[in-house]
Amino acid sequence: MTLADLHLPTPWLRRVLALDAASGAALALLHLLLAGSLAGWFGLSEGLVSAAGWALLAYVLLAGLLARQAQPSRGGLMLLIVGNLLWGLACLALAWGGPGVTALGQAYLTVMAVAVLALADLEFLGWRAPALRLAA
Repeated sequence: MTLADLHLPTPWLRRVLALDAASGAALALLHLLLAGSLAGWFGLSEGLVSAAGWALLAYVLLAGLLARQAQPSRGGLMLLIVGNLLWGLACLALAWGGPGVTALGQAYLTVMAVAVLALADLEFLGWRAPALRLAA
């Protein structure tokens, strides 16, 4: 077996997508309900924290929809993967290059980036699954 042969079977992919949707929903609620407090603790603007919450809600809808499909669509899955990659890279850039970000903000953003990039990796392995290639 080589790295090229690695893939995630569809039932496992659907669980990963459900986890992605659930964790995204929790973060969206956290960002929307506590935007002011989080902004102060993390050294970010309240508008940015709120905007992230709204963006997460849109993301959660897509992840939840894909998780409910018997065979998640390849296009939707790739959109989610790219979104996760961009989100994770943006978190890292903000954590380590953003002006005024506190140590707690750096830790929060870095942990979020690692989790999001791990989900993107698992979803990519699902995207590569043979059953999904046939359903394209």
